[in-house]
Amino acid sequence: MTFTPHGKHLIAGEWIGTEQTFTSAPANGPVHVFSVGTADLVDQAARAAEDAFWTYGYMTRAARADFLDAIAEEIEARAEAITEIGCQETGLPEVRLNGERGRTTGQLRLFADHIRIGEYLDRRYDEALPERQPLPRPDLRAMQRPVGPVAVFGASNFPLAFSTAGGDTAAALAAGCPVVFKGHDAHPGTGEIVAEAIHAAILECGLPAGVFSLVQGGTIDVGQALVQHSLIKAVGFTGSLSGGRALFDLCAHRDEPIPFFGELGSVNPMFMLPEALANRGTELGQGWAGSLTMGAGQFCTNPGIAVVIAGAEADAFVEATRAALSESGAQVMLTEGIAAAYANGASRVGQQTGVQDLLTSMCDRREAKPFLFRVTARDWIDNHVLAEEVFGPLGMVVVVQDADEMLSVARSFTGQLTATLHLDDADAALGRRLMPVLERKAGRVLANGFPTGVEVSDSMVHGGPYPASTNFGATSVGTLSIRRFLRPVCYQNIPAALLPADLARAEERPGLHDY
Repeated sequence: MTFTPHGKHLIAGEWIGTEQTFTSAPANGPVHVFSVGTADLVDQAARAAEDAFWTYGYMTRAARADFLDAIAEEIEARAEAITEIGCQETGLPEVRLNGERGRTTGQLRLFADHIRIGEYLDRRYDEALPERQPLPRPDLRAMQRPVGPVAVFGASNFPLAFSTAGGDTAAALAAGCPVVFKGHDAHPGTGEIVAEAIHAAILECGLPAGVFSLVQGGTIDVGQALVQHSLIKAVGFTGSLSGGRALFDLCAHRDEPIPFFGELGSVNPMFMLPEALANRGTELGQGWAGSLTMGAGQFCTNPGIAVVIAGAEADAFVEATRAALSESGAQVMLTEGIAAAYANGASRVGQQTGVQDLLTSMCDRREAKPFLFRVTARDWIDNHVLAEEVFGPLGMVVVVQDADEMLSVARSFTGQLTATLHLDDADAALGRRLMPVLERKAGRVLANGFPTGVEVSDSMVHGGPYPASTNFGATSVGTLSIRRFLRPVCYQNIPAALLPADLARAEERPGLHDY
């Protein structure tokens, strides 16, 4: 099945073109023309989303769950075409696109099951106590309610799982919030065909057309207009620190500030403890190289930093990493812009004081090869540039002199998506010293593994203190991510006939959390 994009925007059920256009820049395959988004289209989409909210936000959970399942089915019906154009646009291999499509449909179905159960509503009930002295207590009930239309920005590095029907969209739709989606210029054709799948599910389920709209990019004005629109009540974003911070600031300076849930940047440090290095340093070095180069290093959980205590075991680990990386071939990056930024970032790191080149490469236009650097803890702590994310397969070894200095390095990190301990039983004492620091720094702390690969589940936290994300209390992966697009509402002495159906059932079984 060959898919040829029509290059238009989906606005409240209508495919609309604009005079200004941009061309795709595929890694391979044909170039396509797409309409550039405008502030007027954003306004039309936001108004349609607001109109749709009065129906969609008050539908039954079962109906919304059926809609999510229908989106998954429509995506699977377009599987071959999605893989074809996704590979062309991004340069990612077919197996990656197929796996990411499965993750996308899987998380849609996971959210469908999640809202059918209803625990996410966090329903609470305090029974009225009219005879209580000195003051009576009213009948109080509370539950989570959807916030309204949500803006979602597509990610460059995940054309499916973090894009059109990805995690942010799935969570918002599950919560009852219509979505206005800004497509990413790195894969506009992939975004268009997934938008067609969502539109087909809307028609199948008989929903208001404004439940979902796609506005393609082309200029920064589209994103700015979207986060500043008065009808948008929350934003989900995955992207660069600079771009995300600019949008975050716009949200904060609105007449009505709104939450901006941005995943921005992370170097995901690993702490290689002495006994683990002594027992399996070569294996750890090879494993790090594999994780570092997975997907050309274009994962937000790419482990870019390894912290080791100086010694022969550390040297052996570093050499095993260098040898494994040197055998890695060039990989195509998602866009020429990302490839250029990677090359510039590697050059910037290599020029810093005290940085030793262990493996350098020549980056060729859209291709990337790994870099490996080494630096002492003192030079690391004194230079914040070394702690900035370089998006790609770049690794840095930070060498400390002892456990105390390792602890100092751990404390020097800003917020991270992940932090990893590689340890054996004899390392437990040092591990216990590091754990309180790492759990303050990261949203996910793991042991004896590599952070690339994020399980979509109830317990996953994909977020962390700034700059990993703009809201340390949220996650963008897993069922807990639905909480970003909900707010608690308390109902005091409201007659049962006026209560939301999910809350009125407490009449039959009063009691806290007892529904």
